[in-house]
Amino acid sequence: MIKTKNISTVAAVVAGVAAAGFIIFANPINKNKEMSTTEINNINKKAKINNSLPIPALLEDKNPDPKIDDFTLEPQQGLTSFIAGTQTKTMGYNGNFLGPVIRVNKGDQVNIHVNNKLNEATTVHWHGVEVNGENDGGPDQAIKPGTTWNPSFTINQQAATLWYHPHFSGTTATQVYSGLAGLFYVDDEVSKSLNIPKDYGINDIPLVIQDRSFNKDGSFKYDTNMMDGATGNNVIVNGAVKPYLDVKKVKIRLRIVNGSNASNFNLNLDNKDDFYQIASDGGFLESPVRQKSLFLAPGERAEIIIDFSKYDKGTKVSLINDKTEILSFNVKEDGNDTTEIPDVLTKVNKIEKSQATKVRNFDLQGMGNMVSINGQKFDMNRIDETVKQGDTEIWNITSEEAMMHNMGHPFHIHGVQFQILSRDGKEPDEGETGWKDTVYIKPNEKVSIIVKFNNKGTFMYHCHILEHEESGMMGQIKVE
Repeated sequence: MIKTKNISTVAAVVAGVAAAGFIIFANPINKNKEMSTTEINNINKKAKINNSLPIPALLEDKNPDPKIDDFTLEPQQGLTSFIAGTQTKTMGYNGNFLGPVIRVNKGDQVNIHVNNKLNEATTVHWHGVEVNGENDGGPDQAIKPGTTWNPSFTINQQAATLWYHPHFSGTTATQVYSGLAGLFYVDDEVSKSLNIPKDYGINDIPLVIQDRSFNKDGSFKYDTNMMDGATGNNVIVNGAVKPYLDVKKVKIRLRIVNGSNASNFNLNLDNKDDFYQIASDGGFLESPVRQKSLFLAPGERAEIIIDFSKYDKGTKVSLINDKTEILSFNVKEDGNDTTEIPDVLTKVNKIEKSQATKVRNFDLQGMGNMVSINGQKFDMNRIDETVKQGDTEIWNITSEEAMMHNMGHPFHIHGVQFQILSRDGKEPDEGETGWKDTVYIKPNEKVSIIVKFNNKGTFMYHCHILEHEESGMMGQIKVE
């Protein structure tokens, strides 16, 4: 049970925290100056704005060789109208906000030309892609304005819904909040052979879910004066506030990424119906998992299938975050659905504990800008851990409760996919039994993972609350 404290007790705690060197933020966001979702919807409806769900374009592969992919990405400034009659200063890849979907096949040689058209430095990190350190796009790989970065790598992993975003020191949080993010699909023989929805933009829908706050003039309200990072009072999906999608009476596959800076999402259907989770961060689960809700921390992904064939035409079904509608589906017409939800999706090869050659412990500590891992703040010039290529390790990660602020941390490791062994000694839920690259550590929880390091180079591991990452909750591991 949570007990309340009287004012004098709270004051004493605040004084003690301040004396210990922690910063107490005294200027929370003024909600009265922000646009609510209801206000935005009313303005857009009055202006008769078409608020259908935007579908990101597929990025063109300019190489005719089916085994070699050539893509061009251009991070750039833009203007986006989220609210009728206003223009918001944004950033995007090859456009005003967010970026196109990069789609590749297992075994492909992928060449990407990143032309930085911003007026500031950036990087592009391939979140979840198993690459070597020089292609990872970490904070040490700056792309200065007007220059080009040309990463090149081979895809050696199973089908998955991955993503990409900036990772430059000091501006990761603001650049992602401004719109720099996109999805990265990997296909393989398994994904192509499964009789599941796979018609892009029709019954296979990408969803980048984020939260934003808007000032009255339509500009983003970005405020880091909160211990838990930048959060917004409006959920946006693919760059739209509370959009809708017209669907047929068929099964629809949703590929979902939590692309927010700091907010967790707990997704469910407003009618409390079930759906099926078929994949986690790094690819398919062994079998579909019937779910009523889906929890995603920043950086996590999942794929789900909703069967709309059971609903009458004219039915509206909403995807909600707890009790707040974020996307509505309007069942418009009949459909000839030949897809299925198979009993078996793939074989997830489990990494055995006996393969581990070392156990490491990581304690995520602090709050606000006084965050650390194992008592150390990030230092670009320091290598925190060293491992040999091909080694397998068990990592025990704990989230230490911070004074006055009980929160968890999404923990991400670059360049690998891992498996969750346990949460506080108990087996993970079925939806977490596949491949992962980001795992949420609840307050005072210990999560054990097992990971094999296949690629050489220097990689980051960090909290994926972007403001925590930038405040020092990050380390470096070198794979030799």
